[in-house]
Amino acid sequence: MSKSDRWIGALAAVLLLVMALPSQARENYHLGRKATASEIAGWNIDVRPDGKGLPKGQGSVSQGGDIYDANCASCHGSFGESNEYLALTGIKAKLNHATTLFDYINRAMPFPHSKSLTADQVYAVAAYVLNLNDIVPSDFVANRQTLPKVKMPNGNALKPYPGMMSVDGKPDVHNTACMKNCEKVVKITGSLPAGFTKNLYGDIRDNFRGLETMNEQAPPKADMPGGAKVGNASAGGKMPKLITTSGCTACHALDYKILGPSFRNVAAKYQGNAGAAKHLTHKIRAGGAGVWGSIPMPPHPDLTDADLSTMVRWILAQKTTK
Repeated sequence: MSKSDRWIGALAAVLLLVMALPSQARENYHLGRKATASEIAGWNIDVRPDGKGLPKGQGSVSQGGDIYDANCASCHGSFGESNEYLALTGIKAKLNHATTLFDYINRAMPFPHSKSLTADQVYAVAAYVLNLNDIVPSDFVANRQTLPKVKMPNGNALKPYPGMMSVDGKPDVHNTACMKNCEKVVKITGSLPAGFTKNLYGDIRDNFRGLETMNEQAPPKADMPGGAKVGNASAGGKMPKLITTSGCTACHALDYKILGPSFRNVAAKYQGNAGAAKHLTHKIRAGGAGVWGSIPMPPHPDLTDADLSTMVRWILAQKTTK
Protein backbone atom coordinates (compact mmCIF):
# COMPACT_ATOMS: atom_id res chain seq x y z
CA MET A 1 0.00 0.00 0.00
CA SER A 2 1.38 3.46 -0.93
CA LYS A 3 1.62 6.36 1.50
CA SER A 4 -1.21 8.14 -0.35
CA ASP A 5 -3.38 5.02 0.08
CA ARG A 6 -2.64 5.00 3.81
CA TRP A 7 -3.56 8.69 4.03
CA ILE A 8 -6.82 8.13 2.19
CA GLY A 9 -7.61 5.09 4.33
CA ALA A 10 -6.98 6.97 7.56
CA LEU A 11 -9.07 9.96 6.50
CA ALA A 12 -11.88 7.70 5.30
CA ALA A 13 -11.91 5.88 8.63
CA VAL A 14 -12.22 9.20 10.46
CA LEU A 15 -14.98 10.32 8.11
CA LEU A 16 -16.96 7.10 8.52
CA LEU A 17 -16.58 7.31 12.28
CA VAL A 18 -17.91 10.85 12.27
CA MET A 19 -20.78 9.91 9.97
CA ALA A 20 -21.71 7.10 12.39
CA LEU A 21 -22.27 9.60 15.20
CA PRO A 22 -25.89 10.43 15.99
CA SER A 23 -27.00 13.63 14.26
CA GLN A 24 -27.36 15.37 17.63
CA ALA A 25 -23.73 14.55 18.49
CA ARG A 26 -22.50 15.89 15.15
CA GLU A 27 -24.41 19.12 15.71
CA ASN A 28 -23.11 19.48 19.26
CA TYR A 29 -19.47 19.02 18.29
CA HIS A 30 -19.70 20.60 14.83
CA LEU A 31 -18.13 17.51 13.25
CA GLY A 32 -18.70 16.27 9.75
CA ARG A 33 -21.73 15.99 7.54
CA LYS A 34 -23.74 13.18 6.02
CA ALA A 35 -21.79 11.35 3.31
CA THR A 36 -23.29 11.69 -0.15
CA ALA A 37 -24.33 8.67 -2.19
CA SER A 38 -21.46 9.23 -4.63
CA GLU A 39 -18.91 9.42 -1.79
CA ILE A 40 -20.15 6.15 -0.33
CA ALA A 41 -20.14 4.53 -3.76
CA GLY A 42 -16.50 5.51 -4.20
CA TRP A 43 -15.52 3.31 -1.27
CA ASN A 44 -18.03 0.55 -1.93
CA ILE A 45 -15.84 -1.52 -4.25
CA ASP A 46 -16.12 -4.99 -2.70
CA VAL A 47 -17.27 -7.83 -4.94
CA ARG A 48 -19.21 -10.70 -3.41
CA PRO A 49 -19.13 -14.37 -4.44
CA ASP A 50 -22.45 -14.07 -6.28
CA GLY A 51 -21.07 -11.17 -8.33
CA LYS A 52 -22.84 -8.39 -6.49
CA GLY A 53 -20.61 -5.33 -6.68
CA LEU A 54 -19.08 -6.14 -10.06
CA PRO A 55 -18.86 -2.97 -12.17
CA LYS A 56 -19.93 -2.47 -15.78
CA GLY A 57 -17.37 -3.46 -18.36
CA GLN A 58 -15.75 -6.51 -19.89
CA GLY A 59 -12.42 -7.99 -20.83
CA SER A 60 -11.28 -10.99 -22.89
CA VAL A 61 -8.49 -13.50 -22.40
CA SER A 62 -6.58 -12.12 -25.40
CA GLN A 63 -6.83 -8.54 -24.10
CA GLY A 64 -5.69 -9.68 -20.68
CA GLY A 65 -2.45 -11.13 -22.02
CA ASP A 66 -0.99 -7.76 -22.98
CA ILE A 67 -2.17 -6.11 -19.76
CA TYR A 68 -0.74 -8.97 -17.70
CA ASP A 69 2.64 -8.77 -19.45
CA ALA A 70 2.85 -5.02 -18.79
CA ASN A 71 1.68 -5.00 -15.17
CA CYS A 72 1.90 -8.48 -13.62
CA ALA A 73 4.56 -10.64 -15.26
CA SER A 74 7.52 -8.93 -13.60
CA CYS A 75 6.40 -10.35 -10.23
CA HIS A 76 4.22 -13.35 -11.07
CA GLY A 77 6.12 -14.70 -14.07
CA SER A 78 5.23 -14.68 -17.74
CA PHE A 79 2.92 -17.66 -17.26
CA GLY A 80 2.03 -17.20 -13.59
CA GLU A 81 4.78 -19.59 -12.49
CA SER A 82 6.68 -17.28 -10.08
CA ASN A 83 8.44 -18.89 -7.13
CA GLU A 84 9.23 -15.55 -5.50
CA TYR A 85 5.72 -14.09 -5.38
CA LEU A 86 2.30 -15.75 -5.44
CA ALA A 87 2.17 -18.35 -8.20
CA LEU A 88 -0.99 -17.69 -10.21
CA THR A 89 -1.03 -21.07 -11.94
CA GLY A 90 -2.36 -22.71 -8.77
CA ILE A 91 -5.36 -20.52 -7.99
CA LYS A 92 -7.78 -23.31 -8.90
CA ALA A 93 -6.94 -24.91 -5.55
CA LYS A 94 -6.94 -21.64 -3.61
CA LEU A 95 -10.13 -19.77 -4.53
CA ASN A 96 -13.77 -20.65 -4.02
CA HIS A 97 -15.05 -18.10 -6.49
CA ALA A 98 -13.77 -16.46 -9.67
CA THR A 99 -15.19 -13.16 -8.45
CA THR A 100 -12.67 -13.21 -5.60
CA LEU A 101 -9.89 -12.96 -8.19
CA PHE A 102 -11.48 -9.85 -9.68
CA ASP A 103 -11.97 -8.34 -6.23
CA TYR A 104 -8.34 -8.80 -5.22
CA ILE A 105 -6.88 -7.49 -8.48
CA ASN A 106 -9.23 -4.51 -8.35
CA ARG A 107 -8.27 -3.64 -4.77
CA ALA A 108 -4.58 -4.41 -4.53
CA MET A 109 -2.90 -4.81 -7.90
CA PRO A 110 -0.62 -4.01 -9.58
CA PHE A 111 2.00 -3.36 -6.90
CA PRO A 112 2.91 -0.62 -6.13
CA HIS A 113 0.16 1.18 -8.09
CA SER A 114 -2.97 -0.49 -6.75
CA LYS A 115 -6.34 0.55 -8.16
CA SER A 116 -4.70 1.98 -11.30
CA LEU A 117 -6.40 -0.49 -13.68
CA THR A 118 -9.79 0.24 -15.23
CA ALA A 119 -12.72 -2.15 -14.76
CA ASP A 120 -12.22 -3.43 -18.32
CA GLN A 121 -8.54 -4.12 -17.63
CA VAL A 122 -9.32 -5.97 -14.39
CA TYR A 123 -11.88 -8.12 -16.18
CA ALA A 124 -9.32 -8.89 -18.89
CA VAL A 125 -6.54 -9.84 -16.45
CA ALA A 126 -8.95 -12.01 -14.44
CA ALA A 127 -10.00 -13.78 -17.65
CA TYR A 128 -6.36 -14.30 -18.65
CA VAL A 129 -5.38 -15.76 -15.26
CA LEU A 130 -8.41 -18.07 -15.28
CA ASN A 131 -7.38 -19.25 -18.75
CA LEU A 132 -3.80 -19.85 -17.55
CA ASN A 133 -5.35 -22.30 -15.10
CA ASP A 134 -7.47 -24.00 -17.79
CA ILE A 135 -10.65 -22.90 -16.03
CA VAL A 136 -12.11 -20.90 -18.95
CA PRO A 137 -11.55 -21.24 -22.72
CA SER A 138 -9.33 -18.90 -24.73
CA ASP A 139 -12.35 -17.05 -26.17
CA PHE A 140 -13.82 -16.31 -22.72
CA VAL A 141 -14.99 -12.75 -22.07
CA ALA A 142 -15.39 -11.77 -18.42
CA ASN A 143 -18.12 -9.38 -17.35
CA ARG A 144 -20.64 -9.01 -14.54
CA GLN A 145 -22.82 -11.77 -16.05
CA THR A 146 -20.22 -14.39 -17.04
CA LEU A 147 -17.69 -14.16 -14.21
CA PRO A 148 -20.02 -15.24 -11.36
CA LYS A 149 -20.99 -18.31 -13.41
CA VAL A 150 -17.41 -19.61 -13.60
CA LYS A 151 -17.11 -22.78 -11.50
CA MET A 152 -13.81 -23.06 -9.64
CA PRO A 153 -12.53 -26.67 -9.67
CA ASN A 154 -11.92 -26.86 -5.96
CA GLY A 155 -14.56 -24.38 -4.87
CA ASN A 156 -16.77 -26.77 -2.89
CA ALA A 157 -13.80 -28.22 -1.01
CA LEU A 158 -12.74 -24.91 0.56
CA LYS A 159 -14.35 -24.00 3.85
CA PRO A 160 -14.13 -20.83 5.94
CA TYR A 161 -11.27 -20.88 8.42
CA PRO A 162 -12.66 -21.60 11.89
CA GLY A 163 -12.45 -18.89 14.52
CA MET A 164 -9.53 -18.99 16.91
CA MET A 165 -10.08 -21.12 20.01
CA SER A 166 -12.77 -23.05 18.14
CA VAL A 167 -14.99 -24.99 20.52
CA ASP A 168 -17.30 -27.59 19.00
CA GLY A 169 -16.91 -25.96 15.61
CA LYS A 170 -17.82 -22.49 16.83
CA PRO A 171 -15.46 -19.62 17.66
CA ASP A 172 -15.15 -18.97 21.36
CA VAL A 173 -15.23 -15.19 21.37
CA HIS A 174 -14.81 -15.07 25.14
CA ASN A 175 -11.55 -17.02 25.01
CA THR A 176 -12.63 -19.14 27.98
CA ALA A 177 -10.53 -22.06 26.75
CA CYS A 178 -7.41 -20.13 27.72
CA MET A 179 -8.47 -19.02 31.17
CA LYS A 180 -7.05 -22.13 32.85
CA ASN A 181 -3.66 -23.83 32.67
CA CYS A 182 -2.30 -21.07 30.43
CA GLU A 183 1.34 -21.06 29.36
CA LYS A 184 3.40 -18.92 31.72
CA VAL A 185 6.33 -18.47 29.36
CA VAL A 186 5.87 -17.62 25.69
CA LYS A 187 8.70 -18.65 23.41
CA ILE A 188 9.19 -16.63 20.22
CA THR A 189 10.09 -19.01 17.41
CA GLY A 190 10.32 -16.58 14.50
CA SER A 191 10.48 -12.92 13.61
CA LEU A 192 10.66 -10.57 10.64
CA PRO A 193 14.09 -9.36 9.52
CA ALA A 194 15.38 -6.25 11.24
CA GLY A 195 14.07 -3.11 9.57
CA PHE A 196 11.58 -5.01 7.41
CA THR A 197 8.44 -3.24 8.60
CA LYS A 198 10.00 0.21 8.67
CA ASN A 199 11.38 -0.15 5.16
CA LEU A 200 8.12 -1.58 3.83
CA TYR A 201 5.67 0.85 5.42
CA GLY A 202 7.90 3.71 6.53
CA ASP A 203 7.55 5.53 9.83
CA ILE A 204 3.91 5.27 10.93
CA ARG A 205 4.22 8.78 12.32
CA ASP A 206 4.45 9.99 8.73
CA ASN A 207 0.69 9.42 8.55
CA PHE A 208 0.33 12.45 10.80
CA ARG A 209 2.79 14.78 9.08
CA GLY A 210 1.11 18.16 8.90
CA LEU A 211 -1.25 17.20 11.72
CA GLU A 212 1.36 17.54 14.43
CA THR A 213 -0.95 19.53 16.68
CA MET A 214 -2.93 16.31 17.13
CA ASN A 215 0.13 14.53 18.53
CA GLU A 216 1.40 14.83 22.06
CA GLN A 217 4.82 15.46 20.64
CA ALA A 218 5.92 15.97 17.07
CA PRO A 219 8.70 13.58 16.03
CA PRO A 220 12.14 15.15 15.80
CA LYS A 221 13.17 16.23 12.31
CA ALA A 222 16.12 13.83 12.29
CA ASP A 223 13.71 10.95 12.89
CA MET A 224 11.73 11.55 9.72
CA PRO A 225 12.49 8.90 7.06
CA GLY A 226 12.45 11.44 4.23
CA GLY A 227 14.30 14.10 6.18
CA ALA A 228 17.32 12.29 7.56
CA LYS A 229 20.58 12.75 5.71
CA VAL A 230 22.10 9.66 4.19
CA GLY A 231 25.83 9.88 3.79
CA ASN A 232 26.86 13.48 3.22
CA ALA A 233 26.52 16.18 0.59
CA SER A 234 29.15 14.53 -1.58
CA ALA A 235 27.29 11.23 -1.31
CA GLY A 236 24.02 12.43 -2.75
CA GLY A 237 22.69 14.57 0.14
CA LYS A 238 19.22 13.99 1.46
CA MET A 239 17.21 11.04 0.19
CA PRO A 240 14.62 12.39 -2.27
CA LYS A 241 11.07 12.01 -1.04
CA LEU A 242 10.37 10.28 -4.36
CA ILE A 243 12.43 7.31 -3.20
CA THR A 244 10.12 6.63 -0.26
CA THR A 245 6.78 7.61 -1.81
CA SER A 246 7.41 5.44 -4.88
CA GLY A 247 7.86 2.32 -2.75
CA CYS A 248 11.60 1.93 -3.38
CA THR A 249 12.47 1.52 0.30
CA ALA A 250 10.26 -1.56 0.52
CA CYS A 251 13.03 -3.47 -1.24
CA HIS A 252 16.12 -1.23 -1.07
CA ALA A 253 18.00 0.42 1.79
CA LEU A 254 20.94 2.81 1.69
CA ASP A 255 23.68 0.44 2.81
CA TYR A 256 22.27 -3.08 3.26
CA LYS A 257 20.31 -5.55 1.20
CA ILE A 258 16.60 -6.17 1.82
CA LEU A 259 14.97 -7.86 -1.19
CA GLY A 260 17.03 -5.87 -3.65
CA PRO A 261 20.56 -4.45 -3.49
CA SER A 262 21.43 -1.39 -1.41
CA PHE A 263 21.56 1.95 -3.18
CA ARG A 264 25.30 2.12 -2.45
CA ASN A 265 25.89 -1.26 -4.09
CA VAL A 266 23.97 -0.11 -7.17
CA ALA A 267 26.12 3.04 -7.33
CA ALA A 268 29.30 0.98 -6.95
CA LYS A 269 28.28 -1.44 -9.71
CA TYR A 270 27.76 1.35 -12.25
CA GLN A 271 30.59 3.64 -11.13
CA GLY A 272 32.37 4.98 -14.21
CA ASN A 273 29.74 3.57 -16.59
CA ALA A 274 28.80 6.32 -19.04
CA GLY A 275 25.46 4.69 -19.83
CA ALA A 276 24.47 4.03 -16.22
CA ALA A 277 21.87 6.80 -15.95
CA LYS A 278 20.08 5.74 -19.12
CA HIS A 279 20.20 2.06 -18.13
CA LEU A 280 18.84 2.63 -14.61
CA THR A 281 16.13 4.98 -15.88
CA HIS A 282 14.87 2.25 -18.20
CA LYS A 283 15.22 -0.40 -15.48
CA ILE A 284 13.14 1.53 -12.95
CA ARG A 285 10.44 2.37 -15.47
CA ALA A 286 10.18 -1.08 -17.07
CA GLY A 287 11.09 -3.34 -14.13
CA GLY A 288 12.72 -6.72 -14.58
CA ALA A 289 14.98 -9.29 -12.92
CA GLY A 290 18.24 -11.14 -13.35
CA VAL A 291 20.92 -8.54 -12.60
CA TRP A 292 20.84 -8.92 -8.81
CA GLY A 293 19.05 -12.24 -8.52
CA SER A 294 15.75 -13.84 -9.44
CA ILE A 295 13.46 -11.56 -7.41
CA PRO A 296 11.88 -9.17 -9.93
CA MET A 297 11.47 -5.43 -9.53
CA PRO A 298 7.99 -4.24 -10.52
CA PRO A 299 7.71 -1.57 -13.22
CA HIS A 300 7.04 2.09 -12.37
CA PRO A 301 5.38 3.41 -15.55
CA ASP A 302 3.76 6.39 -13.85
CA LEU A 303 7.00 8.15 -12.90
CA THR A 304 7.76 11.23 -14.97
CA ASP A 305 11.07 11.72 -16.77
CA ALA A 306 11.96 14.47 -14.29
CA ASP A 307 11.22 12.24 -11.28
CA LEU A 308 13.26 9.38 -12.74
CA SER A 309 16.17 11.72 -13.42
CA THR A 310 16.11 12.94 -9.78
CA MET A 311 16.04 9.40 -8.42
CA VAL A 312 18.78 8.06 -10.70
CA ARG A 313 21.11 11.00 -10.07
CA TRP A 314 20.77 10.51 -6.32
CA ILE A 315 21.33 6.73 -6.49
CA LEU A 316 24.44 7.06 -8.65
CA ALA A 317 25.84 9.75 -6.32
CA GLN A 318 25.93 7.36 -3.34
CA LYS A 319 29.27 6.18 -2.00
CA THR A 320 30.11 2.67 -0.85
CA THR A 321 31.46 3.97 2.45
CA LYS A 322 30.03 6.49 4.87
